[in-house]
Amino acid sequence: MIAKTFMGLEPVLAKELTALGASDVQPGRRMVSFTGDKELLYRANFQLHTAIRILKPIKHFHALSADDVYEAVKDVDWSQYLALDKTFAVDSVVFSDEFRHSKFVAYKVKDAIVDQFREKTGQRPNISISNPDIRLHIHIAEDDCTLSLDSSGESLHRRGYRQESVEAPLNEVLAAGMILMTGWNGDTDFIDPMCGSGTLLVEAALIAHNMAPGLFRKEYAFEKWPDFDADLFDQIYNDDSKEREFKHHIYGYDVDIKAVNTARLNVKAAGLSADITVAEQDFKDFTQPKEKSIMVTNPPYGERISTPDLLGTYKMIGERLKHQFIGNDAWILSYREECFDQIGLKPSIKIPVYNGSLECEFRKYQMFDGKMREFRSEGGVVKTEEEKRQMAERRRFKQNREFKKRLDEQEENAEADIRSFKFRSLEKKETRSRDARDAYDSRETKGSKGFRDSRDSKGFRDSKGFRDSKGFRDSKDSRYSKDSRKFNKGGRDFGKKNNHRFHDDEDD
Repeated sequence: MIAKTFMGLEPVLAKELTALGASDVQPGRRMVSFTGDKELLYRANFQLHTAIRILKPIKHFHALSADDVYEAVKDVDWSQYLALDKTFAVDSVVFSDEFRHSKFVAYKVKDAIVDQFREKTGQRPNISISNPDIRLHIHIAEDDCTLSLDSSGESLHRRGYRQESVEAPLNEVLAAGMILMTGWNGDTDFIDPMCGSGTLLVEAALIAHNMAPGLFRKEYAFEKWPDFDADLFDQIYNDDSKEREFKHHIYGYDVDIKAVNTARLNVKAAGLSADITVAEQDFKDFTQPKEKSIMVTNPPYGERISTPDLLGTYKMIGERLKHQFIGNDAWILSYREECFDQIGLKPSIKIPVYNGSLECEFRKYQMFDGKMREFRSEGGVVKTEEEKRQMAERRRFKQNREFKKRLDEQEENAEADIRSFKFRSLEKKETRSRDARDAYDSRETKGSKGFRDSRDSKGFRDSKGFRDSKGFRDSKDSRYSKDSRKFNKGGRDFGKKNNHRFHDDEDD
């Protein structure tokens, strides 16, 4: 089987699968392959915190053309998986020079299945995009193809407890992965001082109690499979023997009262109000907690949401941690190196992870009183052996971050706009000078009544060759008519375009 996840969470998912009893666990790129029986398939969907979906491959093959895909899919006995009265849909992921359109691949798979049924029975099953009975998934990497049954259906990050949301909510799978990467399992208090809709809070409570994140979901795709074992799944669903008591508490704060109310609603929907307290509070007013605590937070970093003073916010975070979180660990997810620099503290570990399409870092800050040399001399450990191993294995992020590139581009564009403005101003000045000379010459010429009243003059003025000539007005060689306006308009559009590109942070 294949468990899909986000880039950076593969080791966490592999660890979860091993604990679940999977064998042959092999982390890959945004996925972890493993083997197991039907019970493990059900448990993987129901209990894994960091999986997006669970796929069950039914055919591996090589294809060099769309016809190869069609023939290979048609060769499968689809009566094992699909009945005429059932609907199906096909999802596709393609990384190939030969197959450049994923939807085209999906259409070929659909055609092969429909044609097989039509040839054997004279009838065909129907397609349903929104709520199919059977969902198929085809993955193509160059000429290597894997056709799978999707056992999850709707993405597993949709737990079912989220009633409302705020702008740019943190994905549940990523939130759970962040918490599991810290090693926290409910042994201290948990704090998120910028909790938004409360995703980190709820995921932390689920991990602390060792509760299955699938408890809130209404259905899974495997429940519609022909071989679905309802009794086995009921047994898994009702088994709470592995759940544990949580003796500490989870605190969430946010400066936005709308976010606070949303978080409270989601916490209540998850039935975790006894473990989680959400209150309105600005991080700048954060004070030293009374109990041993861990902080995990996802502050804004100027991509989908921001603050009026983004760098000032990070400077404030560093100041609060340094003076009001002594003796505890803080973990911060962010995107920009400039933001991390403003915190002003040295992280003990940096873990690369993706938040959507953004290459982020998840950094740990170990807060201690005094200087690091004194802390170490007293037996303090800044970086554990496991953290050193993780740091050695992880690929290093690029120093030249995308944010810095955009800043440099903005400066270059600004200089280009200035040069363009100076050029246009100079041209305008020269044009005005020529116009003044032409006006002076015209006044002298107009003094001649013979020129103004002559039939030849009227004929010249009204001639199609001059006044109404499209060739003159639209000529690309004309410096004062259409081409000139186009140049000036282009200059304005250039500045506007680059300004929009810098402020439009969503780059999905």
